[in-house]
Amino acid sequence: MSDAREEILDRVRSALAGTTASPEPVASPPGVAAGPDTLDVFCERVADYRAVVERCSPDEVAARVTAALPEGDVVVPEGLSVEVPGARVDDGLSATDLDAVAAVVTDCRVAVAETGTIVLDHGLGQGRRAISLVPDVHVCVVRADQVVPDVPDALALLDAGRPQTWVSGPSATSDIELDRVEGVHGPRTLHVVVVETAGG
Repeated sequence: MSDAREEILDRVRSALAGTTASPEPVASPPGVAAGPDTLDVFCERVADYRAVVERCSPDEVAARVTAALPEGDVVVPEGLSVEVPGARVDDGLSATDLDAVAAVVTDCRVAVAETGTIVLDHGLGQGRRAISLVPDVHVCVVRADQVVPDVPDALALLDAGRPQTWVSGPSATSDIELDRVEGVHGPRTLHVVVVETAGG
């Protein structure tokens, strides 16, 4: 062992001399409780990420999705829960083809209130990972009954053997001067349409 490392360890041991470990575990901060407010929390957290979020009834979904789409080509996965007039069903489009697409519309597998996250496991209605990452606009349909309080609740519903994409807001990163840049490694715009059930 080097002299410098031994000296540092001696200082740490000296500083810790006479202290005892706390017998009490550190409490985790309270999570989001399941209940009528869960959906409200999810919508607030999604909006905090600079995503667009709107709530609607089941009979308004198609109109809300259509209104959210920009001009240009739209791609959808097979089995999407909502009809999108004029959209192209993904049949293995290349990355170059997808780059020319203005928007994608998908469903999700589950959504997390605590983190404002939507999770795709790329099953029916969600498509393969590329279609949710390459186009500049991602419109995602989330049913109220898919929103769970916290991450452990989501994990309990997911199959670890399936590919997963966890999305918390539009793609964003910061450069060395902390200037926010969006759309570098995913959609620049995330539009979440939350479908509320009757009475919810």
